[in-house]
Amino acid sequence: MMPQETDNTDASTRRQQPQTASRSIFDVPAPIKQLFDKFPLVTYSINDLPQSAPCERDTPILHVFTTNEGASRGTPSYNPACLKWQAYLKFSNIEFQIAASSNHASPSGALPFLLPTQPDTLRPVQPVPSGKLQRWTMNNSEMAIEESGDLRYDAYLSLLDHRIRRAWLYSIYLSNNFTSIAEPLYILPTSSNPFVRLTIARELRLAAENELLKFSATVSAETLHNQAEEAFTALDLLLGDDEWFFGAETPGLFDASLFAYTHLLLDDRLGKGWLDSRLRDMLMSRQHLVAHRNKILEKYFPVSS
Repeated sequence: MMPQETDNTDASTRRQQPQTASRSIFDVPAPIKQLFDKFPLVTYSINDLPQSAPCERDTPILHVFTTNEGASRGTPSYNPACLKWQAYLKFSNIEFQIAASSNHASPSGALPFLLPTQPDTLRPVQPVPSGKLQRWTMNNSEMAIEESGDLRYDAYLSLLDHRIRRAWLYSIYLSNNFTSIAEPLYILPTSSNPFVRLTIARELRLAAENELLKFSATVSAETLHNQAEEAFTALDLLLGDDEWFFGAETPGLFDASLFAYTHLLLDDRLGKGWLDSRLRDMLMSRQHLVAHRNKILEKYFPVSS
């Protein structure tokens, strides 16, 4: 019978053989370890938060169409929709700053919008679009302004929101004033590329034309200016010798809405660009409206006076 095979290696010999250490799946392979020994990892300091990240802020910021210089000085915006709310916040004694912005930066796609105070970076606040600015202002002002209950209020407000606004759109975007006013304010600052500028110019003019065509089958400059002149005449008679509209003790949203147009039409810095001055000229003959604009400018925008 064949003897059974056995392991002839004794215990002492087995103990002298090298033992293979157990390896972990997390162990770094030798070639890579040698590489990092020559180029050790470096721990960098934490990056600063991006500008768009929430930061502590104790003053609301109203984002409007303006220049960087205008933002630092708090001068009136060159856009009526923005200037309306800029004035209204001042009437309501709200402390705020303005920032130069564009529609692309707005959550709603349109200016203005307001960023409220930011006391805690861990709980970012929501921006306030223009459609909610009046309610936000009344909730955050110690001297909230209640609008007039006069039955004529809506009728006269429609003169601003329709007749004067439509004449403004035509004058800025569809008349000769486009190259002297709209182009330097809204187009040239956006890009140095001539093709981009051309595209933006076309879009602005088309948007203004489409807006006007909502109210008429054709765009008639004569009709628009006649309607605006009638509106200015009615508003001048309504104000009369009163300080503010509808006999109010302090200016309100209606006053801000009118100031947004009258100031820009009478602003000497913008006035140099009026190649077509028909809208500006018809306002200059309305003494009560001119005095109303000057009063607001001197009292609430003294830097611009």
